[in-house]
Amino acid sequence: MKDENGQGLFHSGYVTIAGKPNVGKSTFLNSILGEKVSIVTSKPQTTRNRIIGIKTLKDSQIIFIDTPGIHKPRHALGALMVKRAKEALRDVDVILFMVEPSAPSYDDIGIVKLLKGFPLTPVFLLINKTDTVKKPMILPVIEEYKEIYPFKEIIPVSALKGDGIDIVLERILEHLPLGPKYYPDDLVTDQLERFMVSEIIREKVMEETEEEVPHACAVEVIDWSEEKDIISISANIYVEKNSQKGIIIGKAGLRLKAVGTSARADIERMLNTKVYLRLWVKVKPHWRKNETALAELGLK
Repeated sequence: MKDENGQGLFHSGYVTIAGKPNVGKSTFLNSILGEKVSIVTSKPQTTRNRIIGIKTLKDSQIIFIDTPGIHKPRHALGALMVKRAKEALRDVDVILFMVEPSAPSYDDIGIVKLLKGFPLTPVFLLINKTDTVKKPMILPVIEEYKEIYPFKEIIPVSALKGDGIDIVLERILEHLPLGPKYYPDDLVTDQLERFMVSEIIREKVMEETEEEVPHACAVEVIDWSEEKDIISISANIYVEKNSQKGIIIGKAGLRLKAVGTSARADIERMLNTKVYLRLWVKVKPHWRKNETALAELGLK
């Protein structure tokens, strides 16, 4: 598209990805960007912070906001996560509401009620994980959602397989206003390297542990020094109980070693250099319920 002077028109805008925990929002963001900017695990409530992903095309730039899953919080951290997710619905150009290929749940219906507070914002319903069901099963899901909200678009997708991603991009571009290029072409996220490193380490802890330990874990990068051919990084892994500390360390330190080995490989790929990674596990009792502790860990 060109203006009256024959110059190309540039479109840009903000798009929020919302939904309940574990519906695949982070996987979708990584897929649409073609690069990993948000950690992904099989466990719900993985995303804690608002993650921005930037998709720059020839004549447009889309700034995606990946939000924590909207759920009923059980502690201060959970309440903060939900607050951030709700705030991300404001002042954006498009909202992507992601659901699973099943009837609307209680949480889904609760999110729809939130969406009704933004009647002027186009809302797309993305039915994710379509690779897990047969296509005829998706049709009744579409009909049920049509009855509870006037979605601008309803698009079945598989974030894991990449199915439907191009269609979502096309539809978003139709709703973006004229605007400036907010970020340089080569930038895919506004997150600082230290934050990304801490998230990679947390992801590996979540992959290696089970039950309550993953969500009782926080990571803080405490030292970062760069030399010619290597970056040395030290980080603390915080948990709430001594028993959780023992689980993460594992017998003879083997689980912590596995976390470090896996995290280092991902960090080296991200930073494109050799990395020396040192990890310590420390107990910070009830940190998820403590406003001061959340602030100290950069979560508030």
